[in-house]
Amino acid sequence: MTSIPYYPGCTLNTVAKPFDLSARRSLKLLGIELAELAQWNCCGASFPLTPNNIIGLTGPTNVLIQSQKAGGTVSTLCSFCYNTLRRTNQVIKEDEGRRTVINDFLGTSYEGDVEVVHLLEVLRDRLGFSELKKRVTRNLKKLKVGAYYGCTLLRPKSAAIDGGETTRIFEEFLEAIGCEAIEFPNRGECCGSHLAMSNEEVVVRLSGAVVASAQAFGAELVTTTCPLCFYNLERSQKAQGSDTLLATRSEAVSDPLHGDWLSRPRQCLSPSGRGQTPRADAGKGVSPPMREEGDQTPGATLPVLYFTQLLGLALGLPEEELGLGENLIDPRPVLRAKGIVREQLVASS
Repeated sequence: MTSIPYYPGCTLNTVAKPFDLSARRSLKLLGIELAELAQWNCCGASFPLTPNNIIGLTGPTNVLIQSQKAGGTVSTLCSFCYNTLRRTNQVIKEDEGRRTVINDFLGTSYEGDVEVVHLLEVLRDRLGFSELKKRVTRNLKKLKVGAYYGCTLLRPKSAAIDGGETTRIFEEFLEAIGCEAIEFPNRGECCGSHLAMSNEEVVVRLSGAVVASAQAFGAELVTTTCPLCFYNLERSQKAQGSDTLLATRSEAVSDPLHGDWLSRPRQCLSPSGRGQTPRADAGKGVSPPMREEGDQTPGATLPVLYFTQLLGLALGLPEEELGLGENLIDPRPVLRAKGIVREQLVASS
């Protein structure tokens, strides 16, 4: 069993436990132990943008120091944590003035030597996507999945995963586990992020554009690496309703930040450079049924999964170990329709 130091972060330790548990259980099947850091604290959730806000760098720096004690590498799942730790590491490496202040404050001599890796990079670079493909035990039957990167995996380029906006690491992961990766224009657009706390209208509009974009290109599910993106994509569908998302998709994605891409000529350029055209029937008759118990989420149209939940499915883990029943928009009807999970698993919750 290979072990790699692991930083879960606050959200995965509280409201996003299915993300954490599905990762641990899946990686264990692959012979990799996510060894949680013995001591860790909040990374701050976002990188301090004001140069004088040096104190805001002490939290993530302390996480990096604990990672150095654990072996010099740290893996994480949350894209916010990944972004914050990588950018903090850059500051420590490149800015002697701020490095000195931070080290004096923390009573240490950290030089920025820790390697920060995302679990997608662990799967690709340490296990290998070709090896991952061999380990798949459940046929996902070319489930059409849109990989939603969001902002913090791709920006800024200096801290982005795999070079930034041209990467296909997420799509390559999906293909390795047996999905059909749907590339869609809004895969790197903002979901509204922390505005969920103060301006729901903006979040509904931005997240609605992401959902509409993925659906127009044929996605049956959307997957993400970010708990906040997960929250916004699900909740925005509940707030917006199917009439807006399906009947007037062009309005849902028409705004000053994104433009009305569905009203443009119907040929769009995918992130990998290949032209893709939205399905003519996109959005028609594909609304998955909602679960009978709990929040009915009227009008929701596109389930959202953490990428580790999909990984666990491909590796044969039962759905109750992946937390699928805890999703606001139940993905199990879609999985049942594809023959990926059995009906009795869908009925149980």
